[in-house]
Amino acid sequence: MAQLHDFISYFEDSGLADSIREDDTLFPLIESVHVIAICLVVGSILVLDLRLLGLASIQRPVSRLTSAILPVIWATFALAATSGALLFMSNATKYLANGYFVAKMLLICAAGANMLVFHLICAKDLPQWEKDALPPLRARIAGALSILLWIAVVACGRWIGFTMRNALAAGS
Repeated sequence: MAQLHDFISYFEDSGLADSIREDDTLFPLIESVHVIAICLVVGSILVLDLRLLGLASIQRPVSRLTSAILPVIWATFALAATSGALLFMSNATKYLANGYFVAKMLLICAAGANMLVFHLICAKDLPQWEKDALPPLRARIAGALSILLWIAVVACGRWIGFTMRNALAAGS
């Protein structure tokens, strides 16, 4: 545990973290990029999940929609993760003590696990059902679970901002 604390402190005590923390425009700029990237990630995932639920884009095969959307999802996820890491390093120890931050990280992991299960198990027989307006139940469950997980990620992200503001004000 001490090694993790040292690792976290190394980044939190860096010049870059100081700049993000102290500059009046840098933190809000990075936070804005993070929020926009999250919107693009969740919006792109939602398109695919709604297709899996049979509620949108039912005229498009799932594989065609997936191949069109996955590059957008991965690019915007990389941007969200990078901007999120920069925000995190500015007050890492306070973020780690924030239950909403921890919940957000766990929910992102759960969403990733849901995606892996879908691609490795649910989509094994994709060519058999991908053109159906209503995919099989297991695909619909994966889509619904994805939507719920990403809504929870966004909600926790918003709560981080509100609770961190109070924690940082109390620590000043």
